[in-house]
Amino acid sequence: MEKTSSSGNIRLGAGVIVVKDGKTLLAKRSSKKSLGQGQWGSAGGHVEPGETPAQAAIRETQEELGIIVGNLKFLVCLDEQWKDGRQYVDIIFLADIISGEPRPMEPDKVEVAAWFPLDDLPEPMFAPVKIALQALKTGRQYDEYKE
Repeated sequence: MEKTSSSGNIRLGAGVIVVKDGKTLLAKRSSKKSLGQGQWGSAGGHVEPGETPAQAAIRETQEELGIIVGNLKFLVCLDEQWKDGRQYVDIIFLADIISGEPRPMEPDKVEVAAWFPLDDLPEPMFAPVKIALQALKTGRQYDEYKE
């Protein structure tokens, strides 16, 4: 059987989409460290051992953007296969900001955070986040992305 990732492991990720007043909060990924370098995306990252995807989504959002999110609702599950051999299964949640003002907290991962109308998103968009935002409209709860 052929391995699907460079380490032979499928990684579990979690992310958060925040929508308020017809706009979504997006963060431009730093060119220094992140997958999707230089692209607009949302907060998210790896689920750590002993952590649920929801806990990871909350933690990553606080670490990256300095905000506390809550009222998480499942949005979409994505199977992502990247050309470098990495494979991720990402659980993406829709969430509300409970406290804080969004701002980049990890400059090596996030350059800037800003709100964008759902019908006027910036480019380039990180493909998994683009798919998650489409799921808001379509209601599709599972999708696949292959680079």
